[in-house]
Amino acid sequence: MIYRELSAGEFADLSSRILYEDNHLLIVNKKVGEIVQGDKTGDEPLSDTYKAFIAMRDSKPGQVFLGLPHRLDRPVSGITVLAKTSKALERLNAMFRDSQVHKFYWAMVCAEPDSSEGLLEDMLWRDERQNKSFVCRPGAARRDAKMARLRYMRLGRTDRYVVLEVELMTGRHHQIRCQLSHMGCPIKGDLKYGAPRSNPDGGISLHARRISFVHPVKKEQVTVEAPVPASWKGVADGSFNG
Repeated sequence: MIYRELSAGEFADLSSRILYEDNHLLIVNKKVGEIVQGDKTGDEPLSDTYKAFIAMRDSKPGQVFLGLPHRLDRPVSGITVLAKTSKALERLNAMFRDSQVHKFYWAMVCAEPDSSEGLLEDMLWRDERQNKSFVCRPGAARRDAKMARLRYMRLGRTDRYVVLEVELMTGRHHQIRCQLSHMGCPIKGDLKYGAPRSNPDGGISLHARRISFVHPVKKEQVTVEAPVPASWKGVADGSFNG
């Protein structure tokens, strides 16, 4: 297979966003607006971009394998795990499914939560037509609803927004966006879930910050952290306070 040639600037950018790599895994910092897997838009997915990167960097003549064991929504930034071997992909798929991968997100939200930390447990159902998830009202659980759990902790605030760390315990559609909005704390820029205005880059202020798991092949502990986007004013420079 022949992959497209990357410009020098694009190659350098892709290289700078690699957070961890070995023979089995490639972990990168996804930008807002990038898709991780092909969709109806026809835009190049991040997995294909990094295939072209590896083919160019390693002068690889054949096909590059990159499997995708998990997804990040297009408007979300942060850690994306890619598998470089079929063995790693198969094992990572099982690890994500069995909650053996610990995922932490940072979110800038539009309101102060009632408590500085807490556990959210809600029954969520997905409306395919609207591509949106909803919390079931008490006593009105739907047959297709699924339990969603997350823990949150208040980290601090900027001039206008509150910064939360979220530990995702289940992997439901739009789970963090839906549950934080339901508790009265919509994510900055997330018009779909109640934010008052959009972000200039069209994304939302939700970032896959940290991931921790046992390496699927080497059986060693792997912990990776991704810096937040520069657009997170008061957070990217570390100046937000408690």
